[in-house]
Order: sequence, then structure tokens, then C-alpha cells
Amino acid sequence: MLQILKRPWFPYVFPFALFLILTETARLFPSCTHILYIGRTVIVGLLLWFWRHEYKPDFSPKLSFFEYLTAILLGLLVLLIWILPEEYLPQFGKHTGFNPYAFGWSQAAVISLIAVRIIGAAVVVPIMEELFWRSFFLRYLINQDFRAVPPGTFTWFSFIGVAILFGLEHHRVFVGIAAGVIYNLLMIRQKKLGGCIAAHAITNLGLGIYILYTENWMFW
Repeated sequence: MLQILKRPWFPYVFPFALFLILTETARLFPSCTHILYIGRTVIVGLLLWFWRHEYKPDFSPKLSFFEYLTAILLGLLVLLIWILPEEYLPQFGKHTGFNPYAFGWSQAAVISLIAVRIIGAAVVVPIMEELFWRSFFLRYLINQDFRAVPPGTFTWFSFIGVAILFGLEHHRVFVGIAAGVIYNLLMIRQKKLGGCIAAHAITNLGLGIYILYTENWMFW
């Protein structure tokens, strides 16, 4: 067990795996969805902070202004792709969405729950997922010694594999694959994880704003 904890991939895989486990647990216990979401956001956020020194190479070099702008625009493009085809593409599995008003909490508590949801979606999830998919797994499919592979290295196998698996992680599989393709392309073009995190954060933040404005909770 101690040997696994020392493996270089563990700080990339464990937060992601734990998040998925807690997500599936919430689906089994829908009445506890809000509590489990708060728990998984806090726990995974703390794990990312705990291993922050392990991730330092992933955040160097810094993005330029143009690279940030590119990431923002692509994040908005993914947001449109995520929302617009909703009525036309098939979805896999049953998804009930997340309505923060459905748990009988006070207005102040609901606002706090929404805040946690937004922070989780726009901060914790982009960092966690991009560290796993674009920094670790995209390179691991090329070489198990993933740190020996330069960030943004392209092979068809890793590119297609990560895009498809990223899509399968989501209830909306087809738009998830499209998002995976765009984030992969951004990583290959910029060779910096920061752009993927920024794009992913913009997508999730924009989706959260859209959901709150339209009350279309199915997107959560």
C-alpha cells in the first residue's frame, strides 16, 4: 500500500477516482446528494492542495495573454456545444439533475449550497480533471513513465482514447467527447495545462450561470 502511495501517478489518479466514487454514491442515495456533493468538493479540494507541490511542473510555464484569451474562447465554444444540442443528441443513463431548492433548506443555506456547487464545478473539477486527463492520462497512454513524455505530445491513440473516455465520464457522452477533443487540441497546441484548466473552468462557470438563470437543473 505504501508503495502505491509513492507512485508518481497517485496524486493525479486518487482525487479523480475518489470524486467518481462519491458521485456514484450520491446517485445511490439521492436524498443525500447535497451533503455528498459538499463533502466530495471539500475533500478533493483539500487533496489537490495537499499535493500542490507535486503539480508544480504542470503549471509551468505560465500562459501568455493570448493563450488565456484562446482558452476562454474555447471554453465558451464548449459551453455552446454542451447546451445547444440538448434536444437532439441521445444521452446515456438516467440523470435527475441537481436542484439546490429541493432539499428544504433555508434561503441562506441554499445560497451557500449554490456557492459550493459553483466553486466545485468551476475550480475543483477543472483542476482535478485536467490534471488527470490532460496531464497524466494523455501522456500515460504514450508511456507509463508519463513524466518522461513532454506535455502536449500527440499520438492518435492517446488523443482518441482520452477524448472518448472523457465523454464516457459524462452523462452527455457525445458532447462530452466533443469537449474532450477541444481540450485535447488546446493541450497539444499550447503544451500548457493552464490553458485547459482555464477553458474547462470557463465552460463550467458559464454552465452554472446558465443553469441558475434558466433553472434548467438537468444540466447539473
